[in-house]
Amino acid sequence: MTTKIALVTGAGTGVGRAASLALMKAGFTVVLAGRRIEMLQETQKLGEAEGGKSLPVSADMADPASIAALFAKTMESYGRLDVLFNNAGMGAPPVPFEDLGLAQWQAVVNTNLTAPFLCTQHAFRIMKDQTPRGGRIINNGSISAHAPRPFSAAYTSTKHAITGLTKASNLDGRAYDIAVGQVDIGNAATPMTDRMVNGPGVMQPDGTMSQEPRMDAKAVGDAVAYMAGLPLDANVLFMTVMATKMPFVGRG
Repeated sequence: MTTKIALVTGAGTGVGRAASLALMKAGFTVVLAGRRIEMLQETQKLGEAEGGKSLPVSADMADPASIAALFAKTMESYGRLDVLFNNAGMGAPPVPFEDLGLAQWQAVVNTNLTAPFLCTQHAFRIMKDQTPRGGRIINNGSISAHAPRPFSAAYTSTKHAITGLTKASNLDGRAYDIAVGQVDIGNAATPMTDRMVNGPGVMQPDGTMSQEPRMDAKAVGDAVAYMAGLPLDANVLFMTVMATKMPFVGRG
């Protein structure tokens, strides 16, 4: 069996880096996608230190042409794609609902929902026609796919929508041996969640501010690698990986 190829978006930092390193450790060659090539190269270096193989590719998830070029580069380099991790995402400023600007809303929708839709389309086209046929797509959901934080309408809406995309594409992928699943993450220790442990922390449902426990992002990376390593006749449709002591169960 030839080496399996994985593609991770947002691979330069945080969960994307952790997942990329875990996939490399599991034997995948990983296409590292993100806007900042220097961060992708740092992920590559960390993986190579452990014997992993990867290819950094600069790509902007807000640009459909850039997404198309990313998948074209993957096919040019490897000729197939076995796993796609739709990980890249962003949030809007935490402002009152009525003050959220249309441009801010659209930026979050473009990155968190439209980009995974386009990436999944490209992956479908590759996976249905390759030999051996099929592959796996993993979407980065969030605890916010289940319950919102205050002032998070754009982020929460897109993460709820990702759940719909996961279900619909998993159904449509059956005919082509394409399995689609979702990992919902709570409080992984990444630059995006540093605010949870610095200063007053983050706003709670009652309007108070509080610091929150986090977990090592490696736990998420290992979960993604587990999902990626399953045979295509098995699928983790949804998995929640969260900091044990975070205020999610009973939130609100």
